[in-house]
Amino acid sequence: MELSTLQRQALMALVQRTDPLLEGLDCYVVGGAVRDTLLQLPVGDRDWVVVGATPEQLAQRGFIPVGGDFPVFLHPRTKEEFALARTERKSGRGYKGFTFYTGQDVSLADDLVRRDLTINAMALDTLGQFHDPLHGYADIQQRCLRHVGQAFAEDPVRLLRLARFAARFSDFTIAPETLDLAQHLVASGEVDALVPERVWQELHKGLQTGAPVRMVQVLAQCGALSRVLPGLVWNEAATQALTCAVQRQLDLAQRFALLCIQSPNPEQLADHIRAPSAFKDLARLLPLFLKSAAGPLNAVTVANTLQRLDSLRKPERFALVVQAAQCVVPTDLTPWLQAAQCFASVDAGVIAQAHQGQPKSIPEVIWAARLDALSAIF
Repeated sequence: MELSTLQRQALMALVQRTDPLLEGLDCYVVGGAVRDTLLQLPVGDRDWVVVGATPEQLAQRGFIPVGGDFPVFLHPRTKEEFALARTERKSGRGYKGFTFYTGQDVSLADDLVRRDLTINAMALDTLGQFHDPLHGYADIQQRCLRHVGQAFAEDPVRLLRLARFAARFSDFTIAPETLDLAQHLVASGEVDALVPERVWQELHKGLQTGAPVRMVQVLAQCGALSRVLPGLVWNEAATQALTCAVQRQLDLAQRFALLCIQSPNPEQLADHIRAPSAFKDLARLLPLFLKSAAGPLNAVTVANTLQRLDSLRKPERFALVVQAAQCVVPTDLTPWLQAAQCFASVDAGVIAQAHQGQPKSIPEVIWAARLDALSAIF
């Protein structure tokens, strides 16, 4: 399939920048920047592959080495990543079980063929020439997520990335043979070698998309959901809650809490995948709030809930909980935000000063004052 004139112009603009450091290097922009340019989406960082060079040659030009398993360098000025073209061979379990070769004889085609999906295996040289040996552009035209080769089933991270790209490009279908390989990856046990930090990294990116529900659905379809997110209960109620979070443009911590809303122990799930504390706290507190909000309300119940959720010290977090809860219960929860303001309006310092002679009674008097304030609402 031929590129349109506009696409060719957009690709040319991607590399049309004078850079003396690249003169004499056989280098290519690869992956996401090329894909997103063709999809007319905003382009983030440009990733580069360098063919026929050595680490010493890049270091001599001032590139900064940062690679661990294989040579990766940062451009000294733009900080863009430049990786030496490489091949890989399976040598163990999991996504780290590979041996890499970065000799000067590795070609661009050799490097592209080791990538996950065809839409991520396109390249552009510094003259604007488009390289697409694996027909990624045809799959973009057909809106299809397709694996590059059988090696897809050797790396469990590729399953996570497939699910994430399905969420990001929700109008793309997954090629049946790619789904078969993903299911084989689970059946072979490779998925069990995923480290929790990598699961969180991909899930975090998936939650940022316009259709995070689809990421979970793909993981479930492949049989991987219980392996990568143990304890997650995924059903229609959770689907609706997470869909609502996207529609209301809730933040990522709220989306995670709603993803876990049907799960019996969201805190344990968050710990397992090493989710940040802000995500874990919201996932833990949302069910507590919903339990209180579902019952009959009075000043004592509301006060106990506000105290348990630490609304005095963390009012912003409490507001996030209430916002997220609106995706689960149909009733108006605005009175809870008003209650939190009333609860906080009681000046504990003034009360403490007035009862200096009876310090043991101060907490009880403050609590009674806060109940009185809430009685105006409940």
